[in-house]
Amino acid sequence: MRDIDPQPGSLDLPGPYLLFLGDTVEEGYAKTAFGLRDWASERCVGEFALPGASVTTGLDPLSPAAAYARGARALVIGVANAGGVIPKSWSGALVEALEAGLDIVSGMHARLAAVPALAAASARLGRRLIDVRSPPPGIQVASGRKRSGRRLLTVGTDCALGKKYTALAIARGLQGRGVDAEFRATGQTGIMIAGSGIPIDAVVVDFVAGAAEMLSPDAPPEHLDVIEGQGSLFHPAYASVSLGLLHGSQPDMFVVCHSPARTRVLGHPDYRVPTIGMVIEQTVAMGKLTNPAIRCVGISLNTSGMDEAEAEAELEAAERATGLPAADPMRGGARFGRLLDSCAA
Repeated sequence: MRDIDPQPGSLDLPGPYLLFLGDTVEEGYAKTAFGLRDWASERCVGEFALPGASVTTGLDPLSPAAAYARGARALVIGVANAGGVIPKSWSGALVEALEAGLDIVSGMHARLAAVPALAAASARLGRRLIDVRSPPPGIQVASGRKRSGRRLLTVGTDCALGKKYTALAIARGLQGRGVDAEFRATGQTGIMIAGSGIPIDAVVVDFVAGAAEMLSPDAPPEHLDVIEGQGSLFHPAYASVSLGLLHGSQPDMFVVCHSPARTRVLGHPDYRVPTIGMVIEQTVAMGKLTNPAIRCVGISLNTSGMDEAEAEAELEAAERATGLPAADPMRGGARFGRLLDSCAA
């Protein structure tokens, strides 16, 4: 199999990690912590939260000093809040982590060194402040040129409902079958897991499609890049990111990700979550600009919180409605096997 290219965005992060949850009360905004717990558990020693936080990863609650004693060498901000801001209420805890001997890794839009207390403490203690959400240099305007190799993109009915998990599961599932497949990260959590990628939502809008081209370059005909989707074409704030990623990725295939329990767009309750059928239709219509052969090959449902019977009913309904294989990749089983069959075809 082809190794992940050292560029763009190759990282060498300090670890193991202490996952910082801040004062988060919405699980959807702690997706970085959950992603690292689920896909890089060997690098996570515990979690650290402020009073008032109601979200937990289930890892051991540890102070920065206790985490350092267990081998942690970095505190990772496990929150991806709206706007990617670092609240002032976090400063004391982050300085505590630096004083305990931990570097800080952040996937926020806000820069760590822009927080005066962190900049002063890191300089005084010789600790590193690492911003993952920094695009690599040299991104060009998209060419629209058809590239060799194959590409699959995960798209969604909303944000934070399983596009990253689905892409990771498909890539690893196909690799387990001997397929030359690679996960291509487009968000901060995926980059922390894979060790490389481009934070698409931090790229100047004119260059988003070009960044997607850079992320999945020419490859052998049998190679498959499984590209992590971002946002949703129906999201009032992030549709532009989704569209640029779609055009630049030029996917031959896409998988629609959906959470049956969600009816309103995360953070925008005035907007209803679109149907899977609407997303398929819109993705094909917009994707044809750069790949006229684009097609949907399956549905990924996030059935967390459902029992087996409830999940099976939702999956069966999605299959009947679309005529495509539907699975929850985190449940695995025969349904996920059929989804992999469709992705490999």
